[in-house]
Amino acid sequence: MQITITSSFWLFLLIVLLALQLFLVLILIIKPILRYLVGLQVGDFLEKILSDKYTENLMEIWPAGKRISVLNIVEIGLRSQSGKIITRPIGSPKKFPGFDNLMFAPHLMSKLSLPESAQMNMQVRIGPKANKPLVINIPIMIGAMAYGIALSEEAKRALARAAKTLQTSTCSGEGPFLPEERMEAGKYVLQISRWAWGARTQKQIDSADMLEVQMGQGADMGSVTIEAVEFQGRAQELSGLAPDEMAISFPAPPGIQKQSDWPGFMKTLRKRSKGIPIALKLMATAHLEEDLDAAIRLGFDAVIIDGAQGGSHATTPIKQDDFGIPTLFALIRAVRFLNKHKLREQISLIIAGGFYTPGECLKALALGADAIYMATVPLFSLTHNQVGKVIPWEPPTTLVFYDSPSKSKLDIDQAATSVVNAITSMVLEMEEGMRALGKASLKELNPDDLVALDSLSAEVTGLKRIY
Repeated sequence: MQITITSSFWLFLLIVLLALQLFLVLILIIKPILRYLVGLQVGDFLEKILSDKYTENLMEIWPAGKRISVLNIVEIGLRSQSGKIITRPIGSPKKFPGFDNLMFAPHLMSKLSLPESAQMNMQVRIGPKANKPLVINIPIMIGAMAYGIALSEEAKRALARAAKTLQTSTCSGEGPFLPEERMEAGKYVLQISRWAWGARTQKQIDSADMLEVQMGQGADMGSVTIEAVEFQGRAQELSGLAPDEMAISFPAPPGIQKQSDWPGFMKTLRKRSKGIPIALKLMATAHLEEDLDAAIRLGFDAVIIDGAQGGSHATTPIKQDDFGIPTLFALIRAVRFLNKHKLREQISLIIAGGFYTPGECLKALALGADAIYMATVPLFSLTHNQVGKVIPWEPPTTLVFYDSPSKSKLDIDQAATSVVNAITSMVLEMEEGMRALGKASLKELNPDDLVALDSLSAEVTGLKRIY
């Protein structure tokens, strides 16, 4: 077939070339003018900065920002604007003492590391004394992120799909039960939460592989109110609330009005659970041992402890910044308490709050945790290569939050794949670390695999110091 180039093509090409030439000419003409005008403005700005007295100088914001912090200035502004409680997403920006000052200590000459071909056992059994323990193939569990209160249906389905592929569990969170999430998931943890819908129906409980009684988390505990406008739509329908009814959480799950209600509550819940493990989720506080003692007396099969680094969709800055104790301290205290009562092999310990790297996870497992509850990593992984759909005008999390108009833009398949890739990568790195230590199973890890870089870390953990 002969291809002919018409005269219209040449005309189009000529127009493009002329337009390009005109553009270059304009740049040559305008550039010096722009440079002159910008120079005037910059010169005037610098003159004012260097001559105005400090109380009238724009640069007063610099020492103020360093002293008060930009975050505090922004939150002062938000409080000044509304006169209401403000809620901050994700979690506290404070840097709490953590796992950074702990280092692995492999033997180089007295014990060989394992070859690349060595088979690694990363399986975890949660609730060993329960009739139907929860068995997962990796020590990372996708943590509690609520439908409606926090995440969209698309995000919850993607997390559930990822968990099934990873052969781990995902958690309902404290929101209304979402049937589509359960259908997508493999192993499923259902939270008995502190809301009107929190007792769950028997059908919902029958669909779960573990129950989680939620009394607090790293960034939240106590009563919370959600305006009806933030909860409209299917989540409100599934919650059983009226369209204009606010959602108000309780101090404890439905059925607990006073401390003496707990034994009866647990007896009923144990009957309803039909042999699956029942876990208690706590915000770690200075009264941790009292809470653990109560958990033991009530017969919980597992305890989920969320340190102060734990996040939330939206809670008050005071709860994020000024409540709880750091995750490392909570883990050490919980392990020591369970060991003291010779219950370490009977009650599973799941730790949460501020885990972002494979090293942090492996250190926690070596110090005695059975598994890691992880939320921030899968949350950010959901949006990995889809952020271009919302930035720069909106943050990436608008792709996953329930009350966001952008939530429908999230591609569920793509999001699930990103979560699978992120957690798979982390587990592979943990396996590499274990091979370097000469350990083929999580059960072989112990505190002797670690040393402390500073006195505080050594004192808290009981580990050897490097000096």
